[in-house]
Amino acid sequence: MPQATPFGAALDAAARQVAACLNDALAPMADEPVVAAMRYAVQGGKRLRGFLVIEGARLHGIGPDVSVHAAAAIEALHAYSLIHDDLPAMDDDALRRGQPTVHVKWDEATAILAGDALHALTFELLARPALGPADRRIALVAGLAHAAGASGMVLGQARDIAAETAPCPLTLDQITALQAGKTGALIEWSGTAGAVLAGADPAPLRAYARALGLAFQIADDILDVAGDAAKLGKAVGKDAGAGKATFVSLLGLEGAKARAAELVAEAGAALAPYGTSAETLRQAAQFVIAREM
Repeated sequence: MPQATPFGAALDAAARQVAACLNDALAPMADEPVVAAMRYAVQGGKRLRGFLVIEGARLHGIGPDVSVHAAAAIEALHAYSLIHDDLPAMDDDALRRGQPTVHVKWDEATAILAGDALHALTFELLARPALGPADRRIALVAGLAHAAGASGMVLGQARDIAAETAPCPLTLDQITALQAGKTGALIEWSGTAGAVLAGADPAPLRAYARALGLAFQIADDILDVAGDAAKLGKAVGKDAGAGKATFVSLLGLEGAKARAAELVAEAGAALAPYGTSAETLRQAAQFVIAREM
């Protein structure tokens, strides 16, 4: 198996590759406000999902010149989800990554349309012949459509909104199920995309990504309580202010940290079939719970 690269270098390289692919995809589009909003929305961020695609593909002998198209696709879809998540009808956020959200910088209609267009761009990128045989591209498209829709991210977001006015706070099992859709579904797709590209068994990477996705959300809940708004680039304390049940409210701060650490260990154990070649992914799991933004 190919040798692992230190996590920081691999994450930075993936971010550059994804940014270049997205810039190339958006470059021929008309000079319109909606396109400017699309370009704005895909700038910055950790690109963790794109990294997972590229790194999973590397484990199966597929280089970033191929996998970057799928990596850019998931980042386009993630950007769409953030645009819509920030809207007044959803979380009503004014800042994202330290910058005005799309609906604040432009307007709500432009934000909705920019999100819609990025959603469409996602599947255009996944249809590119560079990704390989048609059956594998179709598998990627079908998998991401499922992960992003009413069985995955959209369902999780709907449950999250409903929880704000529910008569009783959600239980731990309910929050876990909610976040498996809202956050975990896209991370799971990202983690397994490289195996799908290679026509390989995605089971080890699926187990890794499921644990990683839940650890990521627990870390987000911890940052909402104990994070620095300046580093996060967005407001903190919103969950508590809205009276929402979170992993921290149910487990306590130290309990949530302990659960996240357990999940990181689970993620690492799932990578055993790949041996030392998966060290970069193990480091990624550690990063998820140690990050400050």
